[in-house]
Amino acid sequence: MNASEDGARVQESHLSGKRWHRSSHCGANGACVEVAVLDDDTIAMRSSQHPESSVLIFTAAEWAAFLDGLRRG
Repeated sequence: MNASEDGARVQESHLSGKRWHRSSHCGANGACVEVAVLDDDTIAMRSSQHPESSVLIFTAAEWAAFLDGLRRG
């Protein structure tokens, strides 16, 4: 599994063994996102229903802006 990060690739070894946290706002069908903090303090986000699929990578600033946008609606 690889995920892109500004054109670079995140290797599966960077994601394996990480502690993934599931959103508390899951759908009734179990459709959730999970997040993990990587070694370089970036944030990885994946689908809980398809954890083997693509992973989104956010810098700390991008993650903060994403969460702010969610809060503001």
